[in-house]
Amino acid sequence: MRRESVRGRVARGDSSKKIPKRGPLPSPEPVSDPKKPRNVVDYGLSRAADITNLHRGGALSSDFCEADPYLLKAAKFHGEKATGNCPACKGKKLVELNYIYGDELGPYAGRIRKASELPGMCNKFGEFRVYVVEVCPDCHWNYLLRKFSLGDGTPRRAVPSIPAEDLLD
Repeated sequence: MRRESVRGRVARGDSSKKIPKRGPLPSPEPVSDPKKPRNVVDYGLSRAADITNLHRGGALSSDFCEADPYLLKAAKFHGEKATGNCPACKGKKLVELNYIYGDELGPYAGRIRKASELPGMCNKFGEFRVYVVEVCPDCHWNYLLRKFSLGDGTPRRAVPSIPAEDLLD
């Protein structure tokens, strides 16, 4: 038995335990067009009902206008101009954010990407999910518009680390 100090605690046991090997990757999923969204869930009807409810007084504005400070900061620096005005305050600063998630993305999961960058990622990753959120920096309105999957269907191992040039993006 080996004893060693790790930040004031004593670790006991065999430190020569072997790390289990990763299993084989799943078989590829047939995808006709990697750039075409799959598994699309559009929250447009729910959004329309919530906006109607908000304007009729059936809902509090705080139910929809409570954007997280990090979401507001992301909207300020990374948001892409949305087509319409804010449904809550009628302001013209409404922006959309594309959050990407997926096991294959590794440390890149949870980042924001521009809509123009998504087609380029489709052939690099087997599958990743995109969540499109609209945010108004003025009244803090935020709403999940839609979510969908992209990718070429070929499973890959997760990206192991972030290259130095990507640390600041």
